[in-house]
Amino acid sequence: MGTFNTRVHFKNRKSKINVGAQPGTIDIPEDALPPKIVIYSFNQNDLQTSEGTDMKTITEQIKVCNDHTHWIKINGLGDAQLIEDIGTFLGINHLVLEDVVNTHQRPKFDEYDNYVFGTSRIIFFNKNNELVNCQFSGIVKDNIVISFEESHTDYFESVKARLKAGKGLIRTAGPGYIFYALTDTILDNYFVVLSQIGDRIDATEDKLYLRPDKSIMFEAQQLKRTLIIIRRSCWPERDKINDMIRSESDLITKDVKIYLRDAYDHCIQAMDMVESYKEVTSSIIDLYLSMVSNRMNEIMKVLTIISVIFIPLTFVAGVYGMNFSRTDDHGHLLPDNMPELYTRHGYVYAIGGMILLGLIQVFIFWKKGWFNKL
Repeated sequence: MGTFNTRVHFKNRKSKINVGAQPGTIDIPEDALPPKIVIYSFNQNDLQTSEGTDMKTITEQIKVCNDHTHWIKINGLGDAQLIEDIGTFLGINHLVLEDVVNTHQRPKFDEYDNYVFGTSRIIFFNKNNELVNCQFSGIVKDNIVISFEESHTDYFESVKARLKAGKGLIRTAGPGYIFYALTDTILDNYFVVLSQIGDRIDATEDKLYLRPDKSIMFEAQQLKRTLIIIRRSCWPERDKINDMIRSESDLITKDVKIYLRDAYDHCIQAMDMVESYKEVTSSIIDLYLSMVSNRMNEIMKVLTIISVIFIPLTFVAGVYGMNFSRTDDHGHLLPDNMPELYTRHGYVYAIGGMILLGLIQVFIFWKKGWFNKL
C-alpha cells in the first residue's frame, strides 16, 4: 500500500473547553470550515438537487418540493447563525446543536419527542497519509434528514449514487433508511481502513523476518495507536446501533431495523478485526524485542568465549611479567625468583604453552557445541 510508505500522522482538532459555559452554547471552533449545503429532495419518481451556503437554500428547496423526502447535507460547521437557524426551523433542542458543533462526541443515539439524533466517527486516511478522525452528526425528523460533517470531503458518494440511480429502497423507505445508509457507509469504510492496516501489518511482519531494525517497533506501535482510535469508535458505535434497533420512534421503522441488525453484525466484525490486529501488533513488538535480546545474548556469548580464552593466557603473561631480580645486591643467587626467566628458549616455550592452552580451550568449547549456536 503506497499510503503507508511514510509515517502516519494523526490529524485531530484540539477540543476547545469553556469551563462553566451555559448548556446549549453553540461555540464554533476557530478552524471550523465555512458550510457548504447540498439538498437532495426525492421521491419514488423524482430527484431534485440544490446547493448553497445559507438557510434560504434550505427553506426554498423544502417549500418547492413539499411532497419529497429531503436529505440536507452540510459540510463545514463554521457558521453559528446557520446552526441556530436550523435549530429554530426544525425545533431542535440547543443541547443537540451543541453536540453538533462540539466535534469530539462519542457515537450515540438520542430520541426526542418528534425527532432523533445520532453521531458517529468518520475515520479514513487522506492523501497526506494522515489518519482523519472527524465527527458525523445526523438529525431525522418527519421527512427530513440533516447530516453535519466537519470537512468538505465528500464521504458519501455511494449514497448519492444510489439516490441518483433510484433503485432499491433508498427513495421510498423514508428518512430513517437514509440515516441507516449513512451509518452503514461509515461502518463500511472502517473495513477499508482496517484492510489498509492489515496490509501494513503483513509488510511489517515480513520486514521483521527479513531485515529487522528498530523502525519495526515504531511502525508497530503506530499501527497499534491507529487501532486504538478505531476501537474507540467501534465500541460505542455498536451501542448506538443497538439503541436504534431498540428504538420505539416511528422514524426508525421495522424495515429499517432489519438493515440495522446487519449493520450491527458489521460493527461486531470490525471490532473483532481490531482486537485481532492489536494482538498481532503487540506480538510483533514482543518478537522484535525478543530478537534484539537474543542477538545481544549471542554477542555477549562471543565476547565471553574470547574472554575465557584469554584470561588464562593473560594470567601466564602476568606471572612471567613480574620482574623480580635473579640476584641480590651482593651478587648472591636467588633461586626462588623466576628461574624460568633464564631458561634457554624460555620465551618460545612460554608462547607455545600459551598457544596450546588456548587450543585446548577452543577444543573443549567446540565439543560442548558452543560454536554451533553462535
